[in-house]
Amino acid sequence: MSTALDTEAAVTPATSITAGYEKRLMVTAGRSSIELGGRIADRLGVELTDAGLKTFADGEVYCRYAESIRGADLFVVQSVCGSRREGLTVNDALWELLLMVHAAKHASAHRIVAVTPWYGYSRQDKKSAPREPISARLVADVLETAGIDRLVAMDLHAGQLQGFFSKPVDHMTAMPILTQFVQDRLGGRDLVIIAPDAGRVKLVRKFAQKVGAPYALMEKERPAQQVAEIGYVIGDVKDKTAVIVDDIIATGGTLNAAAQTVLDEGANEVFAVATHGLFSGQAFEILAEGPLSGIVVTDTIPLNEGAPDLITQLTCADVLEDSIRRIFTDDSVSEIFAGENQLF
Repeated sequence: MSTALDTEAAVTPATSITAGYEKRLMVTAGRSSIELGGRIADRLGVELTDAGLKTFADGEVYCRYAESIRGADLFVVQSVCGSRREGLTVNDALWELLLMVHAAKHASAHRIVAVTPWYGYSRQDKKSAPREPISARLVADVLETAGIDRLVAMDLHAGQLQGFFSKPVDHMTAMPILTQFVQDRLGGRDLVIIAPDAGRVKLVRKFAQKVGAPYALMEKERPAQQVAEIGYVIGDVKDKTAVIVDDIIATGGTLNAAAQTVLDEGANEVFAVATHGLFSGQAFEILAEGPLSGIVVTDTIPLNEGAPDLITQLTCADVLEDSIRRIFTDDSVSEIFAGENQLF
C-alpha cells in the first residue's frame, strides 16, 4: 500500500527536473537566406547556428551542425529560391532545406520549425491542365517527411497551400511593412491602390483601407504560363498616383504592361509594391526600361546584383523575429497582425 510519503518521493524528482529545465531557442539559415537569417538572429539576441553547408565537387550538398542542437527549438530559415551569389538554383535551396531539417531530426532537436519566407513552387498549387503535378503539395509532403513540426511562411500565393500540410502553418504578411512605406513616402499624394487581378481584390481592399485611399481593379487574361494580357482598369485613376499591389514580381513584363495601362487611363505616375521580388530572367533590364516610377519589395528573396535604382528592398526580419519569439514562447502569432494575416 502506498503512503503519502511514498507519493511525495515519487513526485519530487519529476518536479525538480521540470523546474531545472530551460528551453533553448536556436536559429540556423540556408545559403539562400543567410543574410535574412542573420538579421533575425540579431534581433532575437542569439548567434546564428552554423549548419555546416557545403557542396561537393559532384554537386551533392552536405550538412552537419557545428554544435549540439539536442533538445532545442530550431528555426530553419530558408527561402526556396535561387541565389546567384551562392550559385544555388531553386531546387538546390529546396534540397538544402530538406537536409537541414532531416539532420536536425536525427540530431534530436526538440522542435523543428521551417521558416520559408518565400515558399517555392507556390504558384503550382493546382492542376490547371491535364497531366500536371500539384508541385506545391509535393513540397509540403517532402518537408513533413524530412521532419518539420511547423511551417512559417510569408504571403503565400494561395490560401489552400496551408491545407497541404498536416502540421501547423503560421502565415505571416508583409502588409504592415509595405503600407507603412507607402504612407511615409507617398502619403501626401492623391493615391489609388490597384489590384492587378480579381484574386488580389481582398488584399488590395485591406491595403487601401490602411493607407486611406480608394482602390481599382485591373481586368486581364492569361493566355499562357508567365504571359498576361492586360485589358482595362475598373475604377478612377485619372490624375492620381497609382500603387499596384501584388504578392510576386517575376519577369517584370506583366507589371510593365499593367503600369502602362494605368498611365494610359490617366494616372500621373505608377509605383509597385510586392512581398516577393523574384526578378527572374531579364527582369532588371525589363523593369529599368519600363514606365514604373518605383518598386518596393521585401528581403524574403535576396536581391541579386545589378538591380536598378528604382527597386527598394525592405526587411521582413522584424515580423519574422516576432513570430519566432511567439512560437517559441507558445504565444499567439495572429495577434501580431490583429487577426488580419489571412488575406485571401
